[in-house]
Amino acid sequence: MIPYERHELILNKLKEADLLKIDELAAFMPDVSMSTLRRDLKELEKRGSIEYLTGGAVKLHSAAREVSVFEKGAQRSSEKDLIARRAAAEVEDGETVYVDSGTTATALLSLLVDKPVTIYTTNGYACRFTGDLAAKVVVIGGDFNPVTCSLTGPMVENALRELYFDRAFIGVNAVDEDRGIMTPGYSEAIKKRIVMRNSQASYVLADSSKFHVFSNVKVCDLEGFTVISDKRDAKIGERVKMITA
Repeated sequence: MIPYERHELILNKLKEADLLKIDELAAFMPDVSMSTLRRDLKELEKRGSIEYLTGGAVKLHSAAREVSVFEKGAQRSSEKDLIARRAAAEVEDGETVYVDSGTTATALLSLLVDKPVTIYTTNGYACRFTGDLAAKVVVIGGDFNPVTCSLTGPMVENALRELYFDRAFIGVNAVDEDRGIMTPGYSEAIKKRIVMRNSQASYVLADSSKFHVFSNVKVCDLEGFTVISDKRDAKIGERVKMITA
């Protein structure tokens, strides 16, 4: 088993159990020595994917695991509402915009449906809007993640490659001046990269709790977009434009 395969197995087992002791992880890889397993765990810890606990247990880093959109919605809701309102102020009537998945993006979506704009989204929550909407809403179909209410996969990617936007609003799990912006899933990262390449202006929606933490997959470096947050961060602000809600 090569290192990549071992790392994926470790992360998948931690996603299933949330917390495991090292000897429990070793039982899933009987052909891997304990010294090799410990090196793998140290490497994953260095990357910010896992964290060690007292008593010889490990768990996924809090920014590395996918959290239910409903669980996340209850966290820092006032900050997310402020960010959403500030982001909505950037959008002008008649524009074509992309709105990502995530709780802050969902808050933004609920504001933009009342504006005369065209919204493309991979946020499954958009299907909840009914009645008379000022906006035209286009939901791009693909593989549905019931945890995050996000749509991803080849169908989404192929559609997005043919679309261009005045503005794109991107949700992320982590922002760091050295590692860039990050998300838990590779398919999410690919989707965000495509959208940002095809947008005249891109905005990353991130409350300050997402600064200087890590998630599994890098989307891009800190360049070419604007971060909208509840607080300004000096280190991140040196690398990329920031707007404070």
